[in-house]
Amino acid sequence: MGGQEILLQELDGDGVLRVTLNDVARRNALSESMLGQLTRVMQAASSDRAVRVVVLAANGPAFCAGHDLKELTAARAAPDRGREYFARIMSSCSALMQAILSCPKPVIAEVSGVATAAGCQLVASCDLAIADEGASFSTPGVHIGLFCSTPMVALSRNVASKHAMEMLLTGDMVPAARAAEMGLVNRVVPKGALRDATMEMARKIAGKSSMTLATGKRAFYEQRDMAIGEAYEYASKVMVDNMLARDAEEGINAFIDKRAPHWQDS
Repeated sequence: MGGQEILLQELDGDGVLRVTLNDVARRNALSESMLGQLTRVMQAASSDRAVRVVVLAANGPAFCAGHDLKELTAARAAPDRGREYFARIMSSCSALMQAILSCPKPVIAEVSGVATAAGCQLVASCDLAIADEGASFSTPGVHIGLFCSTPMVALSRNVASKHAMEMLLTGDMVPAARAAEMGLVNRVVPKGALRDATMEMARKIAGKSSMTLATGKRAFYEQRDMAIGEAYEYASKVMVDNMLARDAEEGINAFIDKRAPHWQDS
């Protein structure tokens, strides 16, 4: 790599942390190194009070091409034909996706180019996603005899079952407009407008109480797979605790007084 950083970070004055995949030569593949670095960045962002929103972006023609197949193939030379290495990489990838979900800060994918296999999984694992009109998505493992089982976990929790199965069974490339129709991305913008559109959304969210955002994100994912009665019971308790928070009291008073709120993030 000639000393090139494969992951770039930039924190602006609004608390938006831009994390940019920069392994252009490998199409920003989720190599062992990339998985480790991304996970550490997400863990650090989770506890950094200066970070209010995380944007995942990428340099080059690919957002993320999934796992590094050359690394995986090289591991087959081991006596166990790569079993231990494959298990470690899949565990590392799962840990990254869960680090995104458990991060109390909203995470937005800024997608230009292709997002395939675990790259599509990365997009689906983010809380929000904005793509430019040239972006495309696929889970193409079936083309090479490898069903995209781990990308399936994130994909099936973001789009309807039949849409997910179509992507998984055919491996077809899905253009950005169709991905928006399916719910894989929030919106599609013209090429050249992607960064501005993403940062506009990120800064809008960053202006809210970080306590409120963390409460809401955690509650959203917790209640999603509960039975309806259990979900309402859980969400009601969350609302009560939220109502007693200082930022909720301040926000309600500011609304009544017709003034801007002053968040304490607590």
